Amino acid sequence: MFSYFKHHLNSHLVFDPQYVAWENAEFQEYDWQEFYKDAAEAVPPNASEPRGHEVQMNAFVVANHAGNKVTRYSHTGILIYLNCVPILWYSKAQNAVESSTFGSEFIAMQILVELLESLRYKLRMMGIPIDGPTNTFCDNKSVVTNTTVPTSTLKKKHNSVAYHRVREAVAAKILRITKVHTSENLADLLMKPLAGPQLKQLIQQLLW
Repeated sequence: MFSYFKHHLNSHLVFDPQYVAWENAEFQEYDWQEFYKDAAEAVPPNASEPRGHEVQMNAFVVANHAGNKVTRYSHTGILIYLNCVPILWYSKAQNAVESSTFGSEFIAMQILVELLESLRYKLRMMGIPIDGPTNTFCDNKSVVTNTTVPTSTLKKKHNSVAYHRVREAVAAKILRITKVHTSENLADLLMKPLAGPQLKQLIQQLLW
């Protein structure tokens, strides 16, 4: 940031402090005590005293199943916002071949959880208060159901690590997950070529 200002003396970095009102988003709340009774977010004991307004965290996650035509590795795309500002984006091939879209989407969700845990910890260390769980948007209905409904069961056991990793994070209120239509998933911008109209539409949403 300081290097940017040093070389662009007449430029500005703008942070939009507005909260996003997710009026049409359906975030379901459930009791997870039976499944992860000790689940809790790691809060730094030596964090700075919280100051200022709480920040809202929003995230979009998606996976392009078997998108690499040579290796058939899937690709993960993640976009994380603080209020209305995109501050972290992740676009990288997964390091194993997944046999299903469900599996690749769950791996992407696990990566998101790890990024969120790290970011939320750092923000608290800097004295920045956080407004509840991170609002997370995924376009795979099966993944959303398996991560938000406690009684959902996993049929594909090789995905069990990612499955429990994400569900425990939901129980600890690190994030809450809902489904978004594929055409509105901003993380699509980070992992595959898009047709002109869809590309333009997502970029317009990205630049709120």
